[in-house]
Amino acid sequence: MKKVEAIIKPFKLEEVKDALHDVGIEGMTVSEVKGFGRQKGHTEIYRGSEYTVDFLPKIKIELVVSDTKVAEAVTAIVKAAKTGKIGDGKIFVSTVEEAIRIRTEEKGEAAV
Repeated sequence: MKKVEAIIKPFKLEEVKDALHDVGIEGMTVSEVKGFGRQKGHTEIYRGSEYTVDFLPKIKIELVVSDTKVAEAVTAIVKAAKTGKIGDGKIFVSTVEEAIRIRTEEKGEAAV
């Protein structure tokens, strides 16, 4: 099993959710996060004062999928989240050692 974490622009969440649903991936965890990459934030003017916004609002999506579904999930996220502009986000894929469904105590891929 693999854990796929994607950091995307907030307005792309629905498109990504729909794209994942279309490839058969239902469950996910979504968090509102803040961060920056190469763009290093931006400068804004508020009431005549200039200030730097270092951390930009992003959405973090986490899902655990079987090894056979990883490529489909990553492709769906990239296609749905890509705008072609700086700050589109990142995807991280890591190995999951074990998964356990608390209610039924199922383990492994059955728990996912």
